[in-house]
Formats: sequence, C-alpha cells, structure tokens
Amino acid sequence: MAGEMDNLKGKVKEVAGAATDDPSKESEGKLDQAKGNIKEAAENLKDRAKEALKGPAEKAKEGSEKVEQATRRDPDDN
Repeated sequence: MAGEMDNLKGKVKEVAGAATDDPSKESEGKLDQAKGNIKEAAENLKDRAKEALKGPAEKAKEGSEKVEQATRRDPDDN
C-alpha cells in the first residue's frame, strides 16, 4: 500500500515537473516512483516468505501435537 502511494505521488510530481519544465521536480517524481517500486517489491517478498514458511510451520505443529497425544498418559491407567 505504501509503495502504491509513493508511485502515485511520484507520477504526479513527474508530470507536474514536465508540465512546468522543472527538471528537479520531474527527477524527484521519478525517485519517488523508484522508492514505491522498492517498497512494493519488499512487501511482495515478505508475503511470499510468509506463504512459503506457512506449510512447514503447520506440519511441525501437527507433528508436535501427534507426539504429545501419543505420549500423553491417562492418570486413570495406573
């Protein structure tokens, strides 16, 4: 979300700079867009990492629960 906002803000600055013949403002807009792209890439990477780790974590939890059930002793069995 933050990346999209930076992209939008940058595009507005770039267009405004081009329209007013202000190379500094145009460059600032391009920089903001680059920052937005980096933020979006980082967000995507974070989401993909979470998704990739989700499966192994769930399997480990299931395995732990199975072991716990298998080793749990009923106090009435004494």
